[in-house]
Amino acid sequence: MRRDIFQAIADPVRREIIDLLSVEPMTVQAIAERFAISRPAISRHLKILKECGLVDLQQNGRENYYYIDPAQLVPAFMWLEQYRKLWEDKIDSFEEYLMKLKTERNNE
Repeated sequence: MRRDIFQAIADPVRREIIDLLSVEPMTVQAIAERFAISRPAISRHLKILKECGLVDLQQNGRENYYYIDPAQLVPAFMWLEQYRKLWEDKIDSFEEYLMKLKTERNNE
């Protein structure tokens, strides 16, 4: 089953795993030591990340190291980027509204 990249990055644990692997390749055990969840749970998260192509495995001796394939994040980034300007404008507008309310209250 090939999963959608947005399914993968929707989970905060998987986003944190991506952050860890962006620094260096790691074994399941090394990743699991960073979380308060079981090693099998980490393995399930890694399986989802692998199914959507965000991580892959490389065997080094007896150990399997997971590493990130950042190129797979590009489509998600590009999709999100198109909405960045829209949300920035909305946040700026909201901030202006709050400043207006604050000014009005201070002038009362």
